[in-house]
Amino acid sequence: MARSQAHRALPADLLASAAWQEACRARDFARIFRLVKVKAGIYPSRIAALCGMTPSRVGEIMAGRRGLAHIDVIERVADGLSIPGAMLGLAHRHWEIPAPARTEERPPEPSPAVPGEPQRTEPAEELDDLLALADGPATRSTLTALRSSVQDYWRRDNAHGGATLRPAVVGHLRYVGRLLDSAEGGLRHDLQGVAAELARLSGWAYFDARQYSTARTYFTQALKLSHTQGDSLFMANVLSCMSLLATYDGNPNDAVALACRAQDAARAAGEQPLVMSMLHLREAFAHAALRDAQACHQAVDRSRAQYERSRGHEAEAPDWVQYFDETKLLVDTGIAYARLGEPARAEPLIAEGLRRENADQQRGRAFHAYWLASAQLQLGKLDEACVSASLALDLAADIDSPRVSGHVQELHRRMLPYAREVPVLAFEQRMREALS
Repeated sequence: MARSQAHRALPADLLASAAWQEACRARDFARIFRLVKVKAGIYPSRIAALCGMTPSRVGEIMAGRRGLAHIDVIERVADGLSIPGAMLGLAHRHWEIPAPARTEERPPEPSPAVPGEPQRTEPAEELDDLLALADGPATRSTLTALRSSVQDYWRRDNAHGGATLRPAVVGHLRYVGRLLDSAEGGLRHDLQGVAAELARLSGWAYFDARQYSTARTYFTQALKLSHTQGDSLFMANVLSCMSLLATYDGNPNDAVALACRAQDAARAAGEQPLVMSMLHLREAFAHAALRDAQACHQAVDRSRAQYERSRGHEAEAPDWVQYFDETKLLVDTGIAYARLGEPARAEPLIAEGLRRENADQQRGRAFHAYWLASAQLQLGKLDEACVSASLALDLAADIDSPRVSGHVQELHRRMLPYAREVPVLAFEQRMREALS
């Protein structure tokens, strides 16, 4: 359905009201639509026209019988009603930023939904649940197939981003939850381990989509499952993910606490130098976000020392930390320095990491190209920064990772003071072509 021309901005007193802000934070569109009707005089039929919906659907939402979860619909609502993007957990909308390039889509953070809750069950999900009742009990073959699926999900996440994996991963998590209802003994224990890994993967996919509240819900579920198993090493893994999430979500003090608690959990599991090396770098990221140079450098030094201890013993480390090799240590150290505001140290490390990385590591390379461009921009190397930014843009176009796309948009905004420079003009042209 085509959307009508957007109306003028909502009243300032409505946008400033506590009721409105709370409704937006909760993504409670029933309340949002009711407030728009009462406070702005925009009736449901007009809301429907502005947001590209049918009046009956708007009525169902206002009555609480239907919700909104899809990013494209939420963005249509934000644009149709002129709701500032930040209020709904979106990037700034294109009409908020006076820039020639369109703003990259950035998914919202919908209200957390625990797998299995009957919040918004689609007919396909209902059928899936009904058919699952006819399944037999889980077997060791089931467990083997599930573990293979998890490995494949991680491979695809690394190559293409996690956004498109979310429905499949969450569906698998719900399926394992049903299997746990009837499983017993050692098989139940092993299935709980698979469920913990699927919950962590679900959290990671939502984190990659910048839907931080939902990511936190799944990470918490993974932490509880691994705690039930008494698996302190996997708890350290989940806590490290939560630390990185806190760093991104603007809570660096929490990120430090979570990284340190992850280290404590890993120590309880015995000697794991490769795990500790990774965890110390997560701590360094958090200290860098706090601009605590001394603590950041100390954490980096501990990470390097633990990595040296791990040499020759990498095969003894858990599968989930095997990605953390010398190249990853190098580039993550550079990112910590870039976050800290020490671009001269960061640039050569990230550049070397990019040179070493495999071509099939699409998301990682895009992410690292962004950080290289960021360091070069801090150093005033505008030509080099635009080359690196263009690489990040090209790589981001081939993956589905709002986190990476958001970084590229952020880099573009940081280049606006140099908008008349030739390399920046060329980069902006490439952005327009990529977003068209």
